[in-house]
Amino acid sequence: MTTMTILGAAGALALAAFLGVSDAPNATAALLAARTGSPATVAAWSVLWHVAGGLLAGAAVARTLLGIVHVEAGETATVLAAASLTAVGFTWVTVRRGLPTSASVGLVGGLAGAGVAARGPRAVEWIGLTGGRPVGVLSVLAGILVAPFVAGLLAGLVDRVARSAAYRLPRTARREVHGGLWLASAAVAVADGTNDGQKAMGLLAVVVAGTASLGAAGGITVLEQVSCAVILAAATVLGGQRVVARVSRGLAKGGAVDDLSAQCASAGVIFLGAALGLPLSTSTVVTSAMVGSGVSGRRRHVRWVGVAEIFAAWVLTVPACALAAAGLFELLRWLP
Repeated sequence: MTTMTILGAAGALALAAFLGVSDAPNATAALLAARTGSPATVAAWSVLWHVAGGLLAGAAVARTLLGIVHVEAGETATVLAAASLTAVGFTWVTVRRGLPTSASVGLVGGLAGAGVAARGPRAVEWIGLTGGRPVGVLSVLAGILVAPFVAGLLAGLVDRVARSAAYRLPRTARREVHGGLWLASAAVAVADGTNDGQKAMGLLAVVVAGTASLGAAGGITVLEQVSCAVILAAATVLGGQRVVARVSRGLAKGGAVDDLSAQCASAGVIFLGAALGLPLSTSTVVTSAMVGSGVSGRRRHVRWVGVAEIFAAWVLTVPACALAAAGLFELLRWLP
């Protein structure tokens, strides 16, 4: 096994971990905000369903990501190592600041930057559709940018309907909302494990096989799938406490009905992305849904300063990771 294969595999596994860290609030923030269970119970629930999602993951999202760059098989490991390590580094910095940024967006930017550094702009697929599936950097980014707005709007609409229904229920019946919140959070965790898990799995499969595409690698093996799923799930608990606090308490002040609406909208959008092969940023989807449900109640319940800070970090992710990955590729290509 070459040095670059080892680095590429390490980058893929580290990416799985940081996808878990950056997406830690996905299935836990709403439960903690609604005070429906202890942190330990909520964490165990999140791990269980994230693993299940990872084991159920297909390969459509992985194919979309790996289709961004077209280089020779001998350069693939270097490109993927540069892209994944850059996404990991950027996510580490932002998570320490408590910002729910996206390792997924960072990976897209890193792949584009490393691909251009390797073979020029022609090595990167910029935009297109194949069989209804988005292909290329701009197509993927468009989906990643549109999804949070869809999640926010959908969460707001669901929240209005849910609030109207909840007001007509007796007080004892409203307790059932907490049970629904556990189920919705499980759905988000499964969707997250399915969508995010494929990103690391696809990279690991290609790097280990030493090929230029997932098809040439023969697909994702069971060991690769289990490894990435377990690492991603465990990382949602081992890290990201500041991110969880920011999303659960630092963006919008609402009740259990608001949190349930946000989780239902998030799960629906993320599942749809996985079905379309779109590598969504689940952290941005969930964050936007939380804000959308908050706006549905009262706009003054939303902490707009925190929202603006997160949005600024999202905007900087792609150019920052593209430049960093291009520079890292130039350094790595000189290793034996």
